[in-house]
Amino acid sequence: MSLPVLLPEFKTCPAVFAVKNDYQIMVPVKSDVLFWVTVGGKNYYDHSNGIIRSSTRMHRVNIPMSELNRTGEYTVTYRKIIDRKPYFAETEEPVSATYSFRPVPDSDNIRIYHLSDTHGRFEFPAKAATYFGENLDLFVLNGDIPDHSGNVENFDLIFQLCEAVTHGSRTCVFSRGNHDTRGFYAENIADFTPTENGHSYYTFRVGAVWGIVMDCGEDKTDDHAEYGHTVCCHEFRLEETEYLKKVIAGAKDEYLADGVKYRLVVVHNPFSFTIEAPFDIEQPLFSEWLKLLGEHVKPELFLTGHLHTTEISPIGGQLDSKGQICPVIVGSKPETDPQTQKHIGFIGCALTLSDGKAHISFTDSEHHVREEQTLTL
Repeated sequence: MSLPVLLPEFKTCPAVFAVKNDYQIMVPVKSDVLFWVTVGGKNYYDHSNGIIRSSTRMHRVNIPMSELNRTGEYTVTYRKIIDRKPYFAETEEPVSATYSFRPVPDSDNIRIYHLSDTHGRFEFPAKAATYFGENLDLFVLNGDIPDHSGNVENFDLIFQLCEAVTHGSRTCVFSRGNHDTRGFYAENIADFTPTENGHSYYTFRVGAVWGIVMDCGEDKTDDHAEYGHTVCCHEFRLEETEYLKKVIAGAKDEYLADGVKYRLVVVHNPFSFTIEAPFDIEQPLFSEWLKLLGEHVKPELFLTGHLHTTEISPIGGQLDSKGQICPVIVGSKPETDPQTQKHIGFIGCALTLSDGKAHISFTDSEHHVREEQTLTL
């Protein structure tokens, strides 16, 4: 991948996220700009009912996957606002950059890199996630990427990692983690991350891969003192349960659609595993999720984080508390010096899907393979 063009008013290059059958091209900006994306000669605007948005520091444009897959490139353009007065608004001349794009293949040999629990760190996770280099097909950011949502600038890390790993030319998937629900701007994270109609749970279809991003919300009960009466995650999970049922009702357009070879669950918290109190929440509800997924979706893999380790848990393994329905991969481990607690490295998960098998490698910031295993799916 060639180094990305970074335009003056962009904080990073754009990131291309998969949501349903669209790409959401998103970019954080430094000032008030009008923003649009051109694919195949057609302009797609970041607008609100026909009014091109400018008073935002995050721009998002939805592009049909079929169009960007076909053209293999997109052009981003902005006009900086001078004065958005009611009559004869003043703007600067447009500034553009074009990015190449390679979609996830419809065939086998799909290379995915998975990170979670970076908790505000950039250098070592970014180095780990470049393991596949030019051969990367899909980049998964699976929760707790910022350490918390107490500062709106914390969300920039999501895009800094996408830039370092994909250069704006590969598909990304984002999942919210429990630390993302904390802080003054936690209620705004949906404005800074890919969502389906504002919801942090959604499905996606990229090449031969279908996936569902699930969100467990917080990891303790809503009335826990740590949250200070600021969350209603139980109700949120009930709504998510109804969404899962709707996905199942529309299976022919989702995980049973033509060409789907691999079905993934991307979720920060490996909810088939019950952690000790006070983290042992929602056992009946999480069991219902497992039953619905197991009886209908039949995923091949769960991609998870949260536990700050690297592990492959088979059905019946040590992470199987509620009845796993497929192998669970816990795929991110921050490394710290035991004496100083200084951050000294990071281990993520390199996953290759091919010929009905998953080759899993846990790789560090020097691209050394710490552990690997091949599973027949």
